[in-house]
Amino acid sequence: MSGFRSPVGRLPDEALLSGLATGDPDLAVIFVRRFQHRVFGVAMAVTGDEQLAEDVAQLTFERAWRHAQIYDSRRGSVATWLTSIAHNLAVDAVRARRTEPMAPEDLDALIGAVTETPEQWALADETSSQLRAAVGRLPREQARALVMAGVYGMTAQQIADAERIPLGTAKTRIRAAMTKLRTTLAAPKRGDHVQ
Repeated sequence: MSGFRSPVGRLPDEALLSGLATGDPDLAVIFVRRFQHRVFGVAMAVTGDEQLAEDVAQLTFERAWRHAQIYDSRRGSVATWLTSIAHNLAVDAVRARRTEPMAPEDLDALIGAVTETPEQWALADETSSQLRAAVGRLPREQARALVMAGVYGMTAQQIADAERIPLGTAKTRIRAAMTKLRTTLAAPKRGDHVQ
């Protein structure tokens, strides 16, 4: 059996995911060990809570097991797919725990977590990298308003109250941030062909 385990550990990610889908316990253990630190890192970066990050990591692997058959390698690597699941679950977990707006000083840390943490290397697909970079280039006030609205689902009035600014200013910040993101993300990249 020991001769069997060594080559299995070198299997490609896609083969391990296929083994996970079939319920092979040896391949499932190797799959989890290969990605556990990355998945936990993403969950921890988003949640900031070790216990919640552990829960998110477990849910991530459960979801990967249940949905392994729908993985499409043309849309990204197994690592990207898995860390995207972890990121989405972590954001949902944070949203579910938040019953009131977070303190403004805590929001700066969240914006940093989205743009400057293990997520940057873990969520390697081009679209999320472009989005993180674009949010990171926004003026701080606009980035904060955008994250409060987009991640936490806060209304403009809730943002105005949390930031202690007029409602019109909150709306302007959200609108300006969205306009800048659309412009940045819609700009043709070098090498793109215009038809």
